[in-house]
Amino acid sequence: MSALSRLTATETRLFFREPVLVFFTLAFPPLLLVVFGSIPAMREPSDDAAGLRAIDLYVPITVALGLAMFALNCLPLLFATYREKGVLRRMRTTPVEPRVLLGAQLLMALVLSAATALVVLAIGRLAFDVGLPRHLPAYLLGYLPTALAMFTVGLLVASLASTGKSAGAIGTLVFFPLVFFAGLWLPRDSMPDVLRVISDFTPLGAGVQSLQDATAGHWPQPLHLAVVVGWAVLAGIPAARYFRWE
Repeated sequence: MSALSRLTATETRLFFREPVLVFFTLAFPPLLLVVFGSIPAMREPSDDAAGLRAIDLYVPITVALGLAMFALNCLPLLFATYREKGVLRRMRTTPVEPRVLLGAQLLMALVLSAATALVVLAIGRLAFDVGLPRHLPAYLLGYLPTALAMFTVGLLVASLASTGKSAGAIGTLVFFPLVFFAGLWLPRDSMPDVLRVISDFTPLGAGVQSLQDATAGHWPQPLHLAVVVGWAVLAGIPAARYFRWE
């Protein structure tokens, strides 16, 4: 645990030396919510959404977007850069095990993304009168497995990508379908039945629905929890198994 905490602190300091990554992973989701909320139509109640406003639906989606950007755009690029610069090769000569390095990155990403989620919730409440989650334990139960699933997917990309370009390409290729099924362009409630079923089996689609359920005061549905846990296991095992130092 001591090695993990020290390595996590070091990785966090290194992360904040990359202003572009800091902006897009920590600042962009809250700014995007401000842009959405500034559109008058987003603040009008909708009969199709049981009287909810579009901005009410987009707060959980923006939280999920922050997770996706950190997991698929930040983590793979960081690891690929380390690999290209020989940082991982030098670490191979130390007692640091791959699982410790992966764990440090995972812990850093979880803490920073949780901070971003809190900022998004605060902006939604203070700027646009979006209700806070009515069921906090249910919200945490929905958020944590979703975050774990997304970060293990990101670490899998990071473990397999050999260069920064390939990491960016693979991460982007995975990013856009996942945020589509999370409802960024078309909210889940407006999706045709076929698309919504597909969304239910994606980590972000299941995660967004869990967050929306918790915001409304309900526990996440067992199906959605099983989906995100399944993604975490299916991505996490090969991420640790196929991790390469160089």
